[in-house]
Amino acid sequence: MGGLKSLVLAAALAAAGAGAQAQELKIGYVNSERVLREATPAKAAQSKLEAEFGKRERELADMANRLKAASDKLEKDAPTLAEAERTRRQRDLVEQDRDFQRRRREFQEDLNQRKNEELASVVERANKVIKQIFDQEKYDLILQEVVFAGPRVDITKKVIDALNAGK
Repeated sequence: MGGLKSLVLAAALAAAGAGAQAQELKIGYVNSERVLREATPAKAAQSKLEAEFGKRERELADMANRLKAASDKLEKDAPTLAEAERTRRQRDLVEQDRDFQRRRREFQEDLNQRKNEELASVVERANKVIKQIFDQEKYDLILQEVVFAGPRVDITKKVIDALNAGK
């Protein structure tokens, strides 16, 4: 019974293959990761984010350095400090570290939200360009996520060039 099913399946595939040869499919592939890395709008979005968040990032790095220096100083001075002074400075450090962790978390949340907004804008523009290429060049199928794609079907550069041209 299993042999009959295999024979029927093979015949169906052969018939489908013959039909496919009569009308060849036009398939394209776009490497979305590469588009988001190389296209001018993606680079502009990255620069915009760096300008928007650079100052806060530097402030956080400075705060981390100050915390580290204060912690090192406390560790060095601890043997000569009175118990009350050592406890007070430890509490101050814990409070400063808590404030630093909160600010770092807020920074990361804000940055992630803005990255997602900027990324969504670039993806939307890229999808419009892909749709234009699909319509103009009469593609039957354009894929973005694949395991393997040969250079013959890779239209990523065409999409990047169209995005860079502002289409």
